[in-house]
Amino acid sequence: MMTTLNLPGFVTTFLAVMAALLVFAVGVGILLIAILYLIDITQTQHAIRRNFPVIGRLRYRMEHLGVFFRQYFYAMDREEMPFNRAQRTWVYRAAKNLENTQPFGSTRDLRPLGTLLFANATFPALETAANPVPPLVIGPDCAQPYHAGSFFNLSAMSYGAISQAAVRALSHGARLAGCWMNTGEGGLSPYHLAGGADLVFQIGTAKYGVCDSQGGLDEARLRDVAAHPEVKLFEIKLSQGAKPGKGGILPGAKVTPEIAAIRGIPVGQDSRSPNRHPEIADTAALLAFVHRVRTLTGKPTGFKLVIGDPLWLDELCQEIVREGIASAPDFITVDSADGGTGAAPMSLLDYVGLPLSESLPLVVDKLIEYGLRERIRVIASGKLINPGEVAWALCVGADFINSARGFLFALGCVQSMQCDKNTCPAGIATHNPRLQRGLDPEDKAERVRHYVENLRHEVAIIAHACGAADPRELRREHCRIVIGPGCSASLSELYRREKMPEL
Repeated sequence: MMTTLNLPGFVTTFLAVMAALLVFAVGVGILLIAILYLIDITQTQHAIRRNFPVIGRLRYRMEHLGVFFRQYFYAMDREEMPFNRAQRTWVYRAAKNLENTQPFGSTRDLRPLGTLLFANATFPALETAANPVPPLVIGPDCAQPYHAGSFFNLSAMSYGAISQAAVRALSHGARLAGCWMNTGEGGLSPYHLAGGADLVFQIGTAKYGVCDSQGGLDEARLRDVAAHPEVKLFEIKLSQGAKPGKGGILPGAKVTPEIAAIRGIPVGQDSRSPNRHPEIADTAALLAFVHRVRTLTGKPTGFKLVIGDPLWLDELCQEIVREGIASAPDFITVDSADGGTGAAPMSLLDYVGLPLSESLPLVVDKLIEYGLRERIRVIASGKLINPGEVAWALCVGADFINSARGFLFALGCVQSMQCDKNTCPAGIATHNPRLQRGLDPEDKAERVRHYVENLRHEVAIIAHACGAADPRELRREHCRIVIGPGCSASLSELYRREKMPEL
């Protein structure tokens, strides 16, 4: 015998249960608000919460959410910092290998001081007759010189600052694109080697990966690193753009057992590098350290720094001339004061160091003055993520351009400003497995490849428009900078002036 369901009774019971649950939820909500009210009205640390209990808490939440929503709803395409929407969009589309043409004219304002303009030739170079970009040799007198084929390369980002998935994607992508990858100061990880890319091993002030028990250079460990055929160059980091005068910082939340083992530091504790190499206290000591690393490894060795006092460049060049050309570094990486990092004091981010627009021409001109330009390669680094900025650096005299944040955008970075919190939503700057799951190394490696190839292609387009057969033929007369209303000057003229407008 079948039982007939009493629908009206069932509905009545269901509604009664739901009503009871609603009353319970409202009661819990009122109790929670009352507790928060008592907490806010009695605490003395926050005036807003004390004067406006409960409601005042929304101020902090809105302030936090504003970081994420401004870039989508409020900021104009070309006004956001550190990178605006137009800059990011170009990288996103290049990395996805999408068309980057735009209709109806540019949204870029050509009137502000410091705006870059390229002087197109009346008779541009035919693209069909364009020359392939020739490789440049770094350290020709070394036992193992490096023939670098790409003028655009991957700047320093250590395993620790970024995830293993991100490192794997960058390593594979760099190999596919034929550019080098800088390991950053966190040591050489298996993920750097996994992709088979050419590597620049960076020796930071803590010497992670090549450090002895006293904090000095362990020559045996250095030779072990140099034994990897993928490692082509060694870069001694004196300073970086975001925090010149302060060593690297890796928050304890990102120091996993694997990262701790690679770096030789305790698990879960903040990793703080010294603000300089203890054994490098002057220019002579710097050249001696460069010579030591180069002799031990047999590979080209240089250093990276942010220029502060321009007079130091004279001291460096004079010391090289005094000791002999063989004492010169094989390359100098010039970082900009507006370079990036996952964590740095705002006082250094905002105020310390020279921007690349001033320091790069100073370095190039000083090397020319002392007859060292052919011996020392110059690498430019700092916010050079789009074709225009890269072409500018080549015009000034850089041999190579390094980028870090451009490659982060290629991996899918949304500029959420979470790099130091282990909560990166794109899975790049986090070691949370759940967040890393969203980053597919194989897919992102292809995006890295496309980003490099499309950037090089568009720099070549600029070069051809200026009458140059390839990007390495770009010169200062090919680029101009707006210096006043309706007035611009070529770099060849501008960099002879005492003061230059900020780019």
